[in-house]
Amino acid sequence: MARQPAAPHTAPLAERLRPQTIDDFVGQKQLLGEDKLLRRLIHQRYLPSLLLWGPPGTGKTTLSRILSRTTGADFSFFSAVLSGVKEIREIVVQAQTAKEERNAATIVFVDEIHRFNKSQQDAFLPHVESGLLTLIGATTENPSFHVIAPLLSRCRVLVLEPLGPDDLQTIMQRAITDKEQGLGSWQIALAPEAAAHLARIADGDARSLLNSLEIAANLAEPDAAGNRRITLATVEEAIQRKSLRYDADGEEHYNLISALHKSLRDSDPDGALYWLCRMLAAGEEPLYVARRLIRFASEDIGNADPQALMLALNARNSYQTLGSPEGELALAQAVTYLATAPKSNAVYAAYNTVMHDIRRTGSLPVPLHLRNAPTALMKDLGYGQGYQYAHDDPHALVDQHHLPAGLEGKIYYQPANRGYEAVIRDRLGKWRQLLRDRKKLGAVTK
Repeated sequence: MARQPAAPHTAPLAERLRPQTIDDFVGQKQLLGEDKLLRRLIHQRYLPSLLLWGPPGTGKTTLSRILSRTTGADFSFFSAVLSGVKEIREIVVQAQTAKEERNAATIVFVDEIHRFNKSQQDAFLPHVESGLLTLIGATTENPSFHVIAPLLSRCRVLVLEPLGPDDLQTIMQRAITDKEQGLGSWQIALAPEAAAHLARIADGDARSLLNSLEIAANLAEPDAAGNRRITLATVEEAIQRKSLRYDADGEEHYNLISALHKSLRDSDPDGALYWLCRMLAAGEEPLYVARRLIRFASEDIGNADPQALMLALNARNSYQTLGSPEGELALAQAVTYLATAPKSNAVYAAYNTVMHDIRRTGSLPVPLHLRNAPTALMKDLGYGQGYQYAHDDPHALVDQHHLPAGLEGKIYYQPANRGYEAVIRDRLGKWRQLLRDRKKLGAVTK
């Protein structure tokens, strides 16, 4: 057997292949394509504080390092898990020195910024506000729930998307051909079905992809000429997961989940159960299916059967507790329940309409009568004035608007006349009629 060449470096492949320039960066065309936001900022050598929100392995850390180099700023790495206020103060001192002595800006990259506690965020805030520090935070969680409002308002939130199949294929090709930082000296031949399986399992995560590829490359036995062929079997052994029997480009994967979703929507338990089993038999990740069922319960059933969401969540929890194959029966139970439940997309439609209006109208102020007034100043400003306490009414029903000015009277949620939503529809109708009758009576009295 030919001797295995030593790896070019001891660092993991994913770290060695980390892009050094924007031109080497793969993916995120919505941010880095021609005339897109980040590309234009880089050309202008201007960088505001940013929050990079996206799933693992999509390039958040890499992008922040590239941005710091292109602007010529000092770069400081800060871990929200391992560092505290003391380290923040040290960074501030270094930034002040860099500005005074070299007129250099400082970019602070905060990894896992969603783990920042309030004191850490408060310590950063004045220095981001003054411009001494440019903050780039990376998070896999919605920053709206994890970053304090003053800091969030001073940052531009950029959403990074999972890498697509073409992006992952590009990264794999670079890894097996790059002789300096990749595996190019190993003379690797990667079978198309092996590459497709690696891309599917990576699920948009470049780091996961390269870690799996590196293991597979080490498992592949070199022939007499030193060539290594990575087959589908090699990849399955490396990642300990059988290949999904789908098309090489992943199309069949989406075809099957589409068939499952549409069978559920059309209230066909037999079709839904068949496509569930087809996916599981092909080796699909059961928790992926569970997530899709949870989404379906809200999107296509909603309040027509409020139990549907709970049952879908419990199916996921049951699978996590039992594992395969016992836990897969809970998914089958959920599928048949969801298929036979009454359907309504009223919540989904209302949500989309509200989000559209928010994007159109911006941050409309909260009506004064709905605001809390804990201080005398707030009371003097009219906060809470005219608010009617619902429980003081015999029907717990009052006539006051709850939408901002310009949207008063708009009805977003329109329940279907099916399942439990029929009850909600009837209830809302009676409430609205009661309020209308009160108005008429009040007009007659006057």
